[in-house]
Amino acid sequence: MIFQDNVLKEYLKNVYFITGTPCGGKTTISCELGKKHDLMVYHMDKEFQTHQQMSHPKFQPSMNKKFKDADEFFGRTVEEYRKWLLDNTREQFDFVLLDLIRLSQNRIILCDCHLTVEEADQLTEPSRVAFLIKDPTDLIDDYCKRPDHAGFHNFINSASHVKRAKALFNATLKDINLERCEQIKSSRYFWLERDAESPVNETTRKVEHHFGWSH
Repeated sequence: MIFQDNVLKEYLKNVYFITGTPCGGKTTISCELGKKHDLMVYHMDKEFQTHQQMSHPKFQPSMNKKFKDADEFFGRTVEEYRKWLLDNTREQFDFVLLDLIRLSQNRIILCDCHLTVEEADQLTEPSRVAFLIKDPTDLIDDYCKRPDHAGFHNFINSASHVKRAKALFNATLKDINLERCEQIKSSRYFWLERDAESPVNETTRKVEHHFGWSH
Protein backbone atom coordinates (compact mmCIF):
# COMPACT_ATOMS: atom_id res chain seq x y z
CA MET A 1 0.00 0.00 0.00
CA ILE A 2 1.32 3.44 -0.93
CA PHE A 3 0.13 6.48 1.02
CA GLN A 4 -0.05 9.86 -0.66
CA ASP A 5 2.08 12.64 0.81
CA ASN A 6 -0.91 14.64 2.08
CA VAL A 7 -2.19 11.59 4.00
CA LEU A 8 1.20 11.03 5.68
CA LYS A 9 1.53 14.71 6.56
CA GLU A 10 -1.88 14.71 8.21
CA TYR A 11 -1.11 11.64 10.31
CA LEU A 12 2.33 12.97 11.23
CA LYS A 13 1.24 16.51 12.09
CA ASN A 14 2.21 16.00 15.76
CA VAL A 15 5.70 14.74 14.92
CA TYR A 16 8.75 17.01 14.95
CA PHE A 17 11.86 15.65 13.24
CA ILE A 18 15.47 16.20 14.24
CA THR A 19 17.48 14.72 11.45
CA GLY A 20 20.64 15.35 9.43
CA THR A 21 23.97 13.59 9.08
CA PRO A 22 26.00 11.38 11.44
CA CYS A 23 27.55 13.07 14.49
CA GLY A 24 25.59 16.27 13.89
CA GLY A 25 24.10 16.19 17.38
CA LYS A 26 20.66 14.76 16.60
CA THR A 27 20.40 12.47 19.62
CA THR A 28 21.92 14.95 22.07
CA ILE A 29 19.62 17.81 21.05
CA SER A 30 16.56 15.55 20.90
CA CYS A 31 17.18 14.39 24.46
CA GLU A 32 17.75 17.94 25.69
CA LEU A 33 14.50 19.16 24.15
CA GLY A 34 12.63 16.08 25.34
CA LYS A 35 13.66 16.71 28.94
CA LYS A 36 13.03 20.44 28.80
CA HIS A 37 9.55 20.16 27.28
CA ASP A 38 8.51 16.81 28.74
CA LEU A 39 8.16 15.18 25.33
CA MET A 40 8.44 11.61 24.21
CA VAL A 41 11.60 11.22 22.11
CA TYR A 42 11.60 8.46 19.50
CA HIS A 43 15.09 7.31 18.49
CA MET A 44 15.08 5.46 15.19
CA ASP A 45 18.44 3.76 15.78
CA LYS A 46 17.38 2.44 19.20
CA GLU A 47 14.35 0.79 17.63
CA PHE A 48 16.34 -1.14 15.02
CA GLN A 49 16.53 -4.44 16.89
CA THR A 50 12.80 -4.37 17.63
CA HIS A 51 12.05 -3.71 13.98
CA GLN A 52 14.53 -6.34 12.88
CA GLN A 53 12.64 -8.95 14.92
CA MET A 54 9.44 -7.94 13.13
CA SER A 55 11.04 -7.92 9.69
CA HIS A 56 11.06 -10.65 7.06
CA PRO A 57 14.04 -11.60 4.83
CA LYS A 58 11.81 -11.53 1.75
CA PHE A 59 10.69 -7.93 2.30
CA GLN A 60 13.59 -6.53 4.35
CA PRO A 61 16.66 -8.38 3.05
CA SER A 62 19.23 -5.80 4.19
CA MET A 63 17.87 -5.71 7.74
CA ASN A 64 18.22 -9.50 7.83
CA LYS A 65 21.66 -9.85 6.28
CA LYS A 66 24.04 -11.67 8.64
CA PHE A 67 27.81 -11.26 8.89
CA LYS A 68 30.02 -13.83 10.60
CA ASP A 69 32.51 -11.27 11.96
CA ALA A 70 33.98 -7.77 11.58
CA ASP A 71 36.27 -8.91 8.79
CA GLU A 72 33.31 -9.93 6.64
CA PHE A 73 31.34 -6.83 7.62
CA PHE A 74 34.14 -4.41 6.71
CA GLY A 75 35.51 -6.51 3.85
CA ARG A 76 33.27 -4.77 1.34
CA THR A 77 33.72 -2.03 -1.20
CA VAL A 78 32.46 1.47 -0.45
CA GLU A 79 29.68 0.91 -2.99
CA GLU A 80 28.55 -2.33 -1.32
CA TYR A 81 28.66 -0.84 2.18
CA ARG A 82 26.86 2.31 1.01
CA LYS A 83 24.05 0.33 -0.62
CA TRP A 84 23.58 -1.83 2.47
CA LEU A 85 23.41 1.19 4.81
CA LEU A 86 20.92 3.05 2.64
CA ASP A 87 18.77 -0.05 2.09
CA ASN A 88 18.74 -0.71 5.85
CA THR A 89 17.44 2.78 6.53
CA ARG A 90 14.84 2.57 3.77
CA GLU A 91 13.56 -0.82 4.95
CA GLN A 92 13.37 0.23 8.58
CA PHE A 93 11.54 3.44 7.83
CA ASP A 94 8.31 1.58 7.04
CA PHE A 95 8.28 0.41 10.66
CA VAL A 96 9.25 3.88 11.91
CA LEU A 97 6.37 5.57 10.10
CA LEU A 98 3.81 3.19 11.56
CA ASP A 99 5.28 3.69 15.05
CA LEU A 100 5.09 7.47 14.67
CA ILE A 101 1.51 7.41 13.42
CA ARG A 102 0.50 5.20 16.35
CA LEU A 103 2.35 7.17 19.03
CA SER A 104 1.59 10.72 17.91
CA GLN A 105 -2.18 10.83 17.55
CA ASN A 106 -2.78 12.57 20.88
CA ARG A 107 0.62 13.99 21.76
CA ILE A 108 3.74 15.61 20.37
CA ILE A 109 6.56 13.23 19.43
CA LEU A 110 10.14 14.31 18.79
CA CYS A 111 11.75 11.94 16.29
CA ASP A 112 15.53 11.47 16.09
CA CYS A 113 16.00 9.88 12.67
CA HIS A 114 17.59 9.94 9.23
CA LEU A 115 15.74 11.92 6.54
CA THR A 116 16.85 13.27 3.21
CA VAL A 117 15.44 16.57 1.96
CA GLU A 118 13.22 14.64 -0.46
CA GLU A 119 11.84 12.46 2.34
CA ALA A 120 11.16 15.51 4.51
CA ASP A 121 9.18 17.01 1.63
CA GLN A 122 7.00 13.90 1.55
CA LEU A 123 6.40 13.58 5.29
CA THR A 124 6.14 16.97 6.91
CA GLU A 125 6.50 20.76 6.75
CA PRO A 126 9.69 22.83 7.19
CA SER A 127 8.44 24.22 10.51
CA ARG A 128 8.63 20.71 12.01
CA VAL A 129 12.10 19.70 10.79
CA ALA A 130 15.59 20.64 11.97
CA PHE A 131 18.61 19.32 10.09
CA LEU A 132 21.78 19.01 12.19
CA ILE A 133 24.85 18.29 10.12
CA LYS A 134 28.59 17.80 10.45
CA ASP A 135 31.40 17.71 7.91
CA PRO A 136 31.42 14.01 6.90
CA THR A 137 35.07 13.88 5.87
CA ASP A 138 36.34 12.07 8.99
CA LEU A 139 33.66 10.77 11.37
CA ILE A 140 35.04 7.54 12.81
CA ASP A 141 36.53 8.99 16.01
CA ASP A 142 33.41 11.02 16.86
CA TYR A 143 31.20 8.05 16.08
CA CYS A 144 33.13 5.59 18.23
CA LYS A 145 33.46 7.96 21.22
CA ARG A 146 29.71 8.04 21.81
CA PRO A 147 28.55 5.94 24.78
CA ASP A 148 25.62 4.58 22.76
CA HIS A 149 28.05 3.35 20.09
CA ALA A 150 30.27 1.33 22.44
CA GLY A 151 29.18 -1.89 20.73
CA PHE A 152 30.22 -0.56 17.32
CA HIS A 153 33.54 0.66 18.78
CA ASN A 154 34.31 -2.83 20.06
CA PHE A 155 33.14 -4.43 16.82
CA ILE A 156 35.28 -2.33 14.48
CA ASN A 157 38.31 -2.81 16.74
CA SER A 158 37.85 -6.58 16.51
CA ALA A 159 38.67 -6.48 12.77
CA SER A 160 41.97 -7.98 11.66
CA HIS A 161 42.85 -4.72 9.92
CA VAL A 162 41.34 -1.96 12.08
CA LYS A 163 42.80 0.92 10.05
CA ARG A 164 41.35 -0.53 6.86
CA ALA A 165 37.95 -1.02 8.51
CA LYS A 166 37.93 2.56 9.79
CA ALA A 167 38.96 3.86 6.38
CA LEU A 168 36.04 2.01 4.76
CA PHE A 169 33.64 3.45 7.34
CA ASN A 170 34.92 7.00 6.78
CA ALA A 171 34.89 6.72 2.99
CA THR A 172 31.35 5.31 2.96
CA LEU A 173 29.84 7.97 5.23
CA LYS A 174 31.62 10.69 3.27
CA ASP A 175 30.25 9.23 0.03
CA ILE A 176 26.71 9.20 1.41
CA ASN A 177 26.71 12.52 3.24
CA LEU A 178 28.91 15.00 1.38
CA GLU A 179 26.33 15.70 -1.31
CA ARG A 180 23.53 15.38 1.26
CA CYS A 181 25.06 18.22 3.30
CA GLU A 182 25.08 20.47 0.24
CA GLN A 183 21.46 19.60 -0.53
CA ILE A 184 20.44 20.47 3.02
CA LYS A 185 22.30 23.79 2.93
CA SER A 186 20.64 24.82 -0.33
CA SER A 187 17.15 23.65 0.71
CA ARG A 188 14.28 25.56 2.32
CA TYR A 189 14.86 23.74 5.62
CA PHE A 190 16.36 25.02 8.86
CA TRP A 191 19.82 23.60 9.46
CA LEU A 192 22.78 23.97 11.81
CA GLU A 193 26.30 22.70 11.26
CA ARG A 194 28.14 21.29 14.24
CA ASP A 195 31.82 21.94 14.92
CA ALA A 196 34.11 21.69 17.93
CA GLU A 197 32.88 25.05 19.21
CA SER A 198 29.14 24.26 19.07
CA PRO A 199 27.73 24.39 22.63
CA VAL A 200 24.79 22.09 23.29
CA ASN A 201 22.72 24.75 25.04
CA GLU A 202 23.04 27.19 22.14
CA THR A 203 22.13 24.57 19.54
CA THR A 204 19.19 23.49 21.69
CA ARG A 205 18.00 27.10 21.97
CA LYS A 206 18.14 27.62 18.19
CA VAL A 207 16.22 24.43 17.41
CA GLU A 208 13.71 25.26 20.14
CA HIS A 209 13.16 28.71 18.61
CA HIS A 210 12.73 27.20 15.13
CA PHE A 211 10.03 24.84 16.44
CA GLY A 212 8.27 27.74 18.17
CA TRP A 213 8.82 26.29 21.63
CA SER A 214 10.81 29.14 23.18
CA HIS A 215 9.09 31.44 25.65
